[in-house]
Amino acid sequence: MPSVIIIGAGFGGLGMAIELQRNGFREFTILEKAADLGGVWRENTYPGAACDVPSPLYSFAHEPKPRWRQRYATREDIWEYMRGIADRHGLSDHLVFGAEVTEAEFDETTGQWTVHTADGVARTADVLVSAVGQLSRPAMPPIPGIGDFGGKYFHSARWDHDVELTGKRVACIGTGASAIQYIPEIQPRAGQLTVFQRTAAWVLPKFDTDYKPVHQRILVEIPGMPVAERLSWWLLAEFVALGLVEFPGIVRGVSRIAEKHLEERVSDPVLRAKLTPDYPIGCKRGLFSNDYFPALTQPNVTVETTAISEIVPEGVRTADGALHEADVIIYGTGFKGTEFLWPMKIRGRGGRILSDVWDGGAHAYLGLTVPEFPNMFMVYGPNTNLGVGSIIYMIESQTHYIRRALQLLGERPRTYLEVRPEAERAFNDALQKRLARTPWNFCTSWYRTPSGRITNNWPGTTRSYRRRTRDLRLSDYTFTSIRG
Repeated sequence: MPSVIIIGAGFGGLGMAIELQRNGFREFTILEKAADLGGVWRENTYPGAACDVPSPLYSFAHEPKPRWRQRYATREDIWEYMRGIADRHGLSDHLVFGAEVTEAEFDETTGQWTVHTADGVARTADVLVSAVGQLSRPAMPPIPGIGDFGGKYFHSARWDHDVELTGKRVACIGTGASAIQYIPEIQPRAGQLTVFQRTAAWVLPKFDTDYKPVHQRILVEIPGMPVAERLSWWLLAEFVALGLVEFPGIVRGVSRIAEKHLEERVSDPVLRAKLTPDYPIGCKRGLFSNDYFPALTQPNVTVETTAISEIVPEGVRTADGALHEADVIIYGTGFKGTEFLWPMKIRGRGGRILSDVWDGGAHAYLGLTVPEFPNMFMVYGPNTNLGVGSIIYMIESQTHYIRRALQLLGERPRTYLEVRPEAERAFNDALQKRLARTPWNFCTSWYRTPSGRITNNWPGTTRSYRRRTRDLRLSDYTFTSIRG
């Protein structure tokens, strides 16, 4: 069996490792730059951090957890789940922490990858699997004067728990998926909370509930109940996903639910107008919350929609010249989602640099592999993110496919595997045509590069992706003999 290096110990890296282990692979190493596993669920410690996918679906099919504390699991519960599955599968012997990958290059004479880490160590393996995800690098906005602010400031993904917010003037810049979770948590403590909103979000009610002991007991004691619960949420997500491409009437129905949600929770017509999106639902990530709108209606909260012109020592200055004084600024401005694998330098066959190949936007065959980069695969790569559904389901499809590729390499010693350029090109041409029919084209979001190319999302259901990745078509690949 080929040896494998996996980069990243989040859901993708753990899923890949478990898939290899369950199929007889023993020579694999997981390189993790941090001091613990968990990916975004380790890093994001902001108040109220939780998943917006129901917990029965946000877990591996082969590793169900019947005792989730609530329907939409908190960050702590998810991180506990991840550590638990790593322990159960004995992955500690394969994990290397504090190993930040800086570069990797493929050697055609040996058919191996050499992976370099920031501590100066070089490791070799037959196969390289990147599982660094799409939402691992916080994005600070290009606002002039950020460093001039006289108070404390931080990104929500690097929450500074030593900063006291009680009674303070707090400026929150950004109203995305993280902000709608931490704003309701910090609003009661802040003296004055100013929320700077560039674009309003489509917010849906969150049908959350605590899982009582009786519910947990039912899931444990009645055969088939965990599967049935997971299946019901999966079917609902698949139904809504159809509306993004095939049946727009579904999406229009969802938008009416969001409009009613806003109307019921915000009575002030001026504030409601500010919070009403001016783009089609689905264009940006849909959000779920029951307490975000109520928090914005509180007397210590102001929603500011005038564009920010600069950060000054005293606070935030908007384009109308107004100064909004602040003691603390929190940037809930998302992640650099389109910069896949950056800042790692990946050199493939002939010395090709992956960032050069991706100069016009990242692309890959099935989101998994790129021509001229043999024996290299990605988990949660380009165009495998979802507008609706669970990324865990997608990760399972990807790890099954990669495992099959590795088994084929094991059956053909001293060869390396590479996707054919024509196969990758045909896949991406069809993909872009399908993406052109989605709502993601009608606004600016982290799904798109500055040039407008959609590099993140899969335009379809998770079931359609699983069908595409169920079998590896040998005609799409070449096996090259190693002559060295």
